[in-house]
Amino acid sequence: MTVPMTDAECRIATEALSAQLDRYAALLVRKGCAIKPGQQLVVTGPVERADFMRRVVRTAYESGSGPVTVIWDDDAITRLTYENNDISFFETVPEWKRTQLNSLAEEGAAFLRLDGEDPLALKGIDPMKPATRAHAVNTQCSTYRNGMEFGKNVWCIAGVPVAKWATTVFPHLSEAEAIYRLWLAILSTARADGADPESDWETHNASFEKIKRFMNEHCFDAIRYTSSNGTDLTVGMNKGHIWEGGAGRTVDGTIFFPNIPTEEVFTSPDRMRADGIVYSALPLVHAGQMVRDFWFRFEGGAVVDYGAAQGADVLKSIVERDENAMRLGECALISKNTPIRQSEILFFNTLYDENASCHLALGTGFPECFEGGLDMDKDEIMAHGVNQSAVHVDFMIGSDDLNIMGIAADGTETKIFVNGQWVWE
Repeated sequence: MTVPMTDAECRIATEALSAQLDRYAALLVRKGCAIKPGQQLVVTGPVERADFMRRVVRTAYESGSGPVTVIWDDDAITRLTYENNDISFFETVPEWKRTQLNSLAEEGAAFLRLDGEDPLALKGIDPMKPATRAHAVNTQCSTYRNGMEFGKNVWCIAGVPVAKWATTVFPHLSEAEAIYRLWLAILSTARADGADPESDWETHNASFEKIKRFMNEHCFDAIRYTSSNGTDLTVGMNKGHIWEGGAGRTVDGTIFFPNIPTEEVFTSPDRMRADGIVYSALPLVHAGQMVRDFWFRFEGGAVVDYGAAQGADVLKSIVERDENAMRLGECALISKNTPIRQSEILFFNTLYDENASCHLALGTGFPECFEGGLDMDKDEIMAHGVNQSAVHVDFMIGSDDLNIMGIAADGTETKIFVNGQWVWE
């Protein structure tokens, strides 16, 4: 039996993490965003974690950054905004916001998002409202969006705990202890709990090379997913597809880490070739709402049917967002033998849960996952089979008994995954 911590003990324990949190902030600024002397940094995060935001800003300036712009999030205000405005309000991004994001991107800023929110912040809100808002940002803030999608701007997403998220993950703990325990989980799964996280990430990045080499040398024509929950899905690959993972690289050669943590190797499949049915392995939290026990059926690359025990309306808001939202933009492979999966924590947060499980994503694909893709525009990249959409929604399919087979153009089959892990593990 675990003895609960008092609030005073939690405060002392959290204060003892101070040096480690400084190292985490340095990891995000120096490795995640690869900040350069004089380069602007944009930090977005929850007002509840202003203490950590200040660490990040201080670290950025100590690392030689130019001006740092801070954009605050607050779940309560976000909910009030959705409750008190019609859906038409969210169809247009205010001019000041467009100018802010587009001008910062055009000036070469790096973007750091500190992800910490209540997984159920928007429970009961019409899911079309946040979907409409996201679509507006993605289409109207084109310089900002394209800068990250086409390798012009560095970006990084990493986690920070807030109370409602922490108590969702650890419902039997007090708020203070839940926040402390979530801090520990974030540092551990982000490989930021050691004496030198920046060096540890160099080592971690090297581990991706073997896997990417295996997948890229085989150059499979398709991969097939099967598991006992009913999943039986075959996804076609584009000729010229590339498997990526670990560090990203901008067109000017800057190496950065888009996701901290990350455990995946991924590619963008042929948008016209997905057939079969796939069942979720973990819940999906999207736009502050929960979807559980869901499935999609694909024909000719498109979702033709779907269902969920909870949150089917959220799925509807995703697949109907635009004409390409029902097609796949990503296939990601993650062994069950990773720190996040081994932690046995369900984070109710896509950044973490997607790195505990093989996943797929509906919506836009990645130009860097196609030969020469970063030199193409959206129309060109889509003509080569890489999906383009205003959405990108990851959903987890990596059950413990998931098997994945690689299929060559001549029909030869090669085992990739057996029982949820790489065939060589």
